[in-house]
Formats: sequence, structure tokens, C-alpha cells
Amino acid sequence: MGSSSSDLRIDADSTIVVTGGASGIGRLVALGAARRGAHVVIWDRDGAAARVVAAEADEAGGRGSAVVVDLADADAIELAAAETLMLGPVDVLVNNAGVVSGRPLAELTPAQIDRTMRVNAIAPILVTRALLPAMRDRGRGRIVTVASAAGFIGVAGQTDYAASKFAAVGFMESLRAELRKERSPITTLTVAPFYIDTGMFDGVTTKVPALLPILSQARVATQILAAIESRRPLLALPPLVRLVPVIKALPTALADLVADALGVNEGMDGFTGRAAPSPSAAERTEHR
Repeated sequence: MGSSSSDLRIDADSTIVVTGGASGIGRLVALGAARRGAHVVIWDRDGAAARVVAAEADEAGGRGSAVVVDLADADAIELAAAETLMLGPVDVLVNNAGVVSGRPLAELTPAQIDRTMRVNAIAPILVTRALLPAMRDRGRGRIVTVASAAGFIGVAGQTDYAASKFAAVGFMESLRAELRKERSPITTLTVAPFYIDTGMFDGVTTKVPALLPILSQARVATQILAAIESRRPLLALPPLVRLVPVIKALPTALADLVADALGVNEGMDGFTGRAAPSPSAAERTEHR
């Protein structure tokens, strides 16, 4: 991006792929990049919505393209990557899309668990695998994955979701280690937010809003764009999320008491999530 491999400015020379970019955080990140002149490629299974955001990117001063893809389908990811690379080289990949079921384990169906793992955990790996070789060939790039605070600490009501986000965090840590070992100029960014007001987690609550506020999607999108340019490896939101590993280093009983005091395991009690498109769709699509 920009004039050198160390210059990660988002500008008219940048191309950014955003999965789940048709709404929510993904849309705001894409439009924020477009306002800086970037070419944004919206990956989403909702083709009509993706094309709307691509048009908005054009109007914002950048360039927008839409690629229709179901991230639960490995073959579809390969085809989407090929279509994207035909548009030009990719500078930044933002693995943003995902799903949440928001139900206790006993109430989840095997299909829900499978889709959560495919979209939240496996898709970032496959999308990165498909686009990384071209970044290596060019000698620059930035891989971003929007994980979750639930990727650091298990939460009641999020058994499949937390498992998928732990996997996403682990993937990014290992990828960062691989790239560092090979002295690659390609860098990584893991985003680990608390609940965001996108609608995906409608109904959730926070017991200590001063420490764990429900996050503003507009502010989070702005912070993600800034973090991409800063080359930092982790963006934890709010800052208290950075202390989770410290809390987990405590004896388990004490760590559980701290989590309970923060209301971590009560937050999902009132979860409703974004309205499902059909009565059978118990999972909610997450376009963070």
C-alpha cells in the first residue's frame, strides 16, 4: 500500500477486501476506507446488499466492487478469491463476517454448531490462505480478523461462538508467528471487541458499563481503520479486554469470582439478536 512495504496508509493506491461488508461494522470499515480513496471489495452472501455498499463506496470517493460468496462453502471462497484477484492486488484483508447462535449448548442443533465454526473459525483461515500468496508475491499486505473478547474468555450462552472465536484468535497468533519467522513484511491485526451495537447482539446487557460498555459500531470502525494503519497486532475494545489473560492466570475459583463480579456470564440472559430472516433461522448473521 502506498509508496513502500512499510507504508500502510489507506489511500487511493489501496485495495481492501471486507468479508461480511454489506452491513454493520464491515460496511462502516469499507466506507471509511472508501472515503480515503481506497478500492473496497465487499464479500457477502447478500449480493444485493453488497452491491448497494459498493455503490456507496463509489459515492464516498473510492471505488467499490461486490463479490457474492457463502463463507461456509470452501469452494465458494476459492472462486471469490480468484474473482477478487482479477480486479487487482489486495493490500488489506478484513475477515469480518460471522454468525452467532446465542443459545445454551443443549439448545443448539448440529447444523448451527457446524455453521458457526465454518463461518467464524474456518472461513478466516481459508480466505487468508487464498489471498496470502499474492500478498507474498508483492511483498506487502495486512491480514485483519475481527474476533471477539469471547475469543479470550468463555461466556455462558456462547459455547459455539466462543469456541469459534478462540479458534480465530489462535489462528491469528500462529499466522503472526509464521510471518515473523519468515521475516515477512506482511502483518496481522486481531480485533477483540466486547458487544457492539450492530443489532447482532440485541438484548445483551453489561453489569459494569464504565468498564465494559456496549460499543458504538461507528467508533469501532474508526478504531479498526486506525489500527490497520498503525500496524499494531491487537486491538482490544474496551481496554479492559487486555486484562483477561491476567484474570485467567488467577486460580480458577478466583477468576470465576472476578468474571461474575463483572457480569460476564449474565450478559446473554436477555439476548434476542438481530431478527432472523425466517422462522427456521435460529442463528443470526453477523456483519460486524
